[in-house]
Amino acid sequence: MKKNTNRRDFLKNTATLTAGMVTIPSFNIVSGLNLNSQVNIAMIGAGNIARMAYNGCAGEKIVALADVDSRMFPRKLENHPKIHKAKRFTDFRVMLDKMEKKIDAVCINTPDHTHFVATMDAMQRGMHVCTQKPLVHNIWQARTLKLAKEKYGVITNMAVQGHTYDGIKQFKEWVEADVLGQVREIHCWRQGPAGKWLSKADKVFYWKKPNSFPPEKDPIPRKFNYDLWLGPVPETPFNATYHPLSWRGYHAFGNGMFGDWFPHIGDAPVWAFDLYDPISAELIRKDGGNEWVVPDSNVVKLEFAGRGDKAPCTLYWYNGDPSFMPKKPEAWPEGSLQGASSMFIGDKNSATTNPRSDKPRLIGEGVMEAFMAKGGVPEKYPRIQGGPFQEWIRAIKGEGPEPGANFDFASPFTETTLVGVLAARFGGKIEWDAKNMKITNRPELNQYVKEPVRAGWEYGDDLWE
Repeated sequence: MKKNTNRRDFLKNTATLTAGMVTIPSFNIVSGLNLNSQVNIAMIGAGNIARMAYNGCAGEKIVALADVDSRMFPRKLENHPKIHKAKRFTDFRVMLDKMEKKIDAVCINTPDHTHFVATMDAMQRGMHVCTQKPLVHNIWQARTLKLAKEKYGVITNMAVQGHTYDGIKQFKEWVEADVLGQVREIHCWRQGPAGKWLSKADKVFYWKKPNSFPPEKDPIPRKFNYDLWLGPVPETPFNATYHPLSWRGYHAFGNGMFGDWFPHIGDAPVWAFDLYDPISAELIRKDGGNEWVVPDSNVVKLEFAGRGDKAPCTLYWYNGDPSFMPKKPEAWPEGSLQGASSMFIGDKNSATTNPRSDKPRLIGEGVMEAFMAKGGVPEKYPRIQGGPFQEWIRAIKGEGPEPGANFDFASPFTETTLVGVLAARFGGKIEWDAKNMKITNRPELNQYVKEPVRAGWEYGDDLWE
C-alpha cells in the first residue's frame, strides 16, 4: 500500500475518534503520525475569499488548487511561499480524481451555488472539509450534508470565524445562567447593499446590477470557464456582473446579504437560543429586487416555537438602507446603533453582540459594569485559538475536539438562514414544516427547497435511500 494511502487512512480513523470529544490527549491519539507531519490540503476556489483559507492553513501543505478562472490563482502569499508548487486545475472533479491519494483535506471557497457539489465530492472520497459560509444554497443540500457527515465520518467545519471567538461562548454561558431571563424578541441587522448595491461598509464585496432584466448576454472572459462555474445551475447566459463577487445578489447563485452575513451576525442568536426549525418566515418590508436579484433592503420576521424551557421567540432580520434598521431602545447607550449587530430583549436583561457574534454587552447605563464587578459567569465552554481553519486542522490531527461549527451545527443553522432567504425572495409568509421539510401554505415554493440540477452534477440522492 502506498504511503499516502496509509497516511489518509490514519487521518480518517483519527477523525472518527475525534468526533464529539471535548479534550483529547494528543500523545494517545497522534502516536501513529509524526508530530511534525503536515496535512495535505487542496483548495477549491483559489482567489478572493480563499485568502482566509490560505492564512488559516499556514503551516500545512497546499498540494493542489482548482479554480474555473485562472486569473484567481495566487501569485504571491507570504504565509505560503511554496504555494506556486501546488498543482493547478480548472475542474475540481479532475483534481480530486488525479490527486485523490495525495489529498487529506479540502477547503471549499467557491460561490454559494457550488458549495454543496464540491463539499460532497470531497466527503465521498474520505476527505475532511471546511466550507465557506453559507454552507449551501438550498435546504435539501443542508440536510444532505448532515447525512453525509454521519456516513463518511470525516472532520467537517463551516468557516465562520465568530464561532471560534471567546465572546460567543461567553454569551451562551450568560444565556444558560439565565442572565437575560426569557428572550422573546431578537433583532439582527446589517446596513447595505442598498441603492446601487455599493456596500460602502465592506471594501471587498462591491455588488453590481446588470443594465437590464433579464441580464443581457455578455462575452465570456477568455480565462474563465463559465460552464464549470455554473456547475449544477441550469443553463443561463453569461452576464459580466455575475463574476466575480456580484453573484451574491442573484437568486440562482447566492443568497444576498441575508445569506452572506446572517451566518456571522445570527451565529450567537441561533446557537445560544436553539433557533432551529422556524415555524414561519415573513417578509415585512422590502425595497427593490425581482425574479433575478435580491431586494436592495428588506425586513424578515422568523417565528420559533418554544424549545425546551425557552419561550417562543421572534427574530427580525434587517439589511439595506439605514431607514430599514431597527429602532434604538430607550436603554441603549449614547450614540446610534452600530451598522451591524444583534440585540436580545430579555425579561431580566437585554444584550448585544457585534457583527461576528463577539464582544457581548448588557444594555443599560452601568449594567454591564455592575455585572462584571460581581464576577460575571464562570467559563463553561473551552476557548478556541487560531480561528476555524486551525480548529479544523487540530481536529484532523487528533490534537483538539471536533469543530464547533461542524455540520451537525452548521447544517440546521444554514436551514434556518435559508427559510428566511426564501421569504425575502418570494415575499409574504411561509409556513415551514421542518419535520417533513415542506412549505405547507404555498406548495408551489417547494421546488426551491430542493432545486433542479444539471445532468452530471447530481450528488447526495443515495443518502436518502
